[in-house]
Amino acid sequence: MDACGQPSPEDKTEKTYLVIDGENIDTTLGLSVLERRPNSEERPRWDRVIQAASNLWGQPASGLFFLNGSSGFLPMGFVQALTAMNYRAIPLSGPEEIKVVDVGIQRTLEAIGQLESGSVILASHDGDFVPQLEELLHSGRRVAVMGFKEFISSHLQDLQEEGLEILDLEYDVEAFQVHLPRLKIIDVDDFDPFDFL
Repeated sequence: MDACGQPSPEDKTEKTYLVIDGENIDTTLGLSVLERRPNSEERPRWDRVIQAASNLWGQPASGLFFLNGSSGFLPMGFVQALTAMNYRAIPLSGPEEIKVVDVGIQRTLEAIGQLESGSVILASHDGDFVPQLEELLHSGRRVAVMGFKEFISSHLQDLQEEGLEILDLEYDVEAFQVHLPRLKIIDVDDFDPFDFL
């Protein structure tokens, strides 16, 4: 928007907003997938993630990486790395009883809905964003959720009937340098018993 609050020409450029719930992705990776703190090579390659977001619908991606800064501490090395990859780090703080990252993401999704255009990819497993994503889908936006498919909220998965796409961080986005210890459902046509012998 320009200084008067009017949409500027660049606001009309079709783009993808990649909205990342950093806390949720990190917690799911550590507690649910690995059941321990991830080693550096087991963390997502965020450069691959933003590239996949650009490739999905063939339009530039704007990365918005939400962090909980309520402790007053930020991992500055990580924030600098995100900035170098063209992400905007958004550290939020607030009282303990408020899920500040969730509130920030909900407000951001609502704000995107007020723009003339813009597709959304939300990297999170959390069902707290269903109303905002549903509203974006109903307005005709392209919307996807990115995460580990088996841990994505069933409420989010239900939105596939309304056009939501679901992308797996490991299998679809190829965001990792190593294979994670996940149980993958195998299509019988792709099953090779020698992989298990």
